[in-house]
Amino acid sequence: MNLADLDATAQAELVRTGVATPRELVEAAIKRIEAKNAALGAVVTPMFDSALAEADRAPYGPFRGVPILIKDLGAEVAGVPQASGLRPLKAAKWTPKEDSELVRRLRRAGFIIVGKSNASELGIVPASECDAFPPTRNPYDLSRSPGGSSGGSACAVAAGLVPIAHANDGGGSIRIPASCCGLFGLKPSRGRVSFSPSLGDINGGLVNEHVVARSVRDSAAVLDLLAGPMPGDPYTAPAQLGSYTAELSVPRKPLRVGFATRFPHVDGGLVESHPDCLAAVQHAAKLLASHGHVVEPAEITELHDPDWIPRFLSLWVVGVAMEIDETSHKLGRPVVADDVEPLTWALAELGRLISGPVYAEAWRWTHRTTRRIAKFWERYDLWLTPTVTEPPVPLHTFRSPPDDPLAGIFRAATFAPFTAVFNATGQPACSVPLYKNAAGLPIGIQLAAAYGREDLLFRVAAQLMS
Repeated sequence: MNLADLDATAQAELVRTGVATPRELVEAAIKRIEAKNAALGAVVTPMFDSALAEADRAPYGPFRGVPILIKDLGAEVAGVPQASGLRPLKAAKWTPKEDSELVRRLRRAGFIIVGKSNASELGIVPASECDAFPPTRNPYDLSRSPGGSSGGSACAVAAGLVPIAHANDGGGSIRIPASCCGLFGLKPSRGRVSFSPSLGDINGGLVNEHVVARSVRDSAAVLDLLAGPMPGDPYTAPAQLGSYTAELSVPRKPLRVGFATRFPHVDGGLVESHPDCLAAVQHAAKLLASHGHVVEPAEITELHDPDWIPRFLSLWVVGVAMEIDETSHKLGRPVVADDVEPLTWALAELGRLISGPVYAEAWRWTHRTTRRIAKFWERYDLWLTPTVTEPPVPLHTFRSPPDDPLAGIFRAATFAPFTAVFNATGQPACSVPLYKNAAGLPIGIQLAAAYGREDLLFRVAAQLMS
């Protein structure tokens, strides 16, 4: 039996049945990290001593003793330094004083945190390369990126260091690395997972917390743990009547699925995805049809509106400026240009140029467009697209030179045009690992559903991956 090949549910079953102890699972994960992480760059902050101590008193939850990583961005772990990909925070060893509610719920379920995983600086680009730490590499090809910004987590799960890892998604940062690393990754509906106790939301609800996983059942079981509001939350997603795990065994009736592979290019016009990504969608469409679903081409024409990119960037750059100000507060001094990457500074400077009325108008435009997009789900149950428009890219693809600081974000826009829209609309979407190209690189497909309908995504993804 190779623990590295087992998902979190299977590892938890070993503990439940007495085949393994929590300490044995944690010790095995630590050995794998020590053996492989130098080459992969997935784990940036080991927590081995505390993990072993916690393993000896692991609570009797559904995932007792199962090792997990927490992304070094977003959710906080009390007493453990968090850099968020920033050199000054790393140097200052800035440390949160309390666990996020997400971390508390994972601990109560029996998960053992063995470390923090790498990300891009403030999660801006779809890679896991930042100046604060060595880059994370794709375990399928060490010269390529695992995607991001949750690439450290995805790399670690794909390489078998841990069976599951925390991730978050503000423009595709769960789904993109899931695609690049051959994992299942679901971005929940806006408001599904609480940011308690320190935040109400992030960037007006663009960011969502969850995990990247080896299996659909792991993702569903963890969302059962994480879903649900906390006092003071500004809003919450519609409650589910039953558990997400139960959805995996619900009788599957035929669904209506639309699919598209073209995307609006930043230079104008619609562009076809890479042939490998097109092949992945075609493969998924055939699989869906073989299970009795009705599958047909269907564009969401609102996504072709050229105003999407400037409106989304208006929201995003204001968020970057706010995060820089928050970092200054944590450091007790102003963050200056030399503290961050050229792209981060350029986006923050743009964010400071966005007036209050312009920011508010960007949200109003987004909400109006979201209502028009919602009508698509009156005709279809799911929308199928490539997760990304090309296979995993070489390392440093999204780096911006000092003389062209915005190059990285525009390159990212052509790599992941299908993901960010569902952060703006708040709808759930997932990347499903169904295909590899001739080079053996994973190519994920994205399924999106109406707001609050994670149940459909889990149900269909489990069907496709069975």
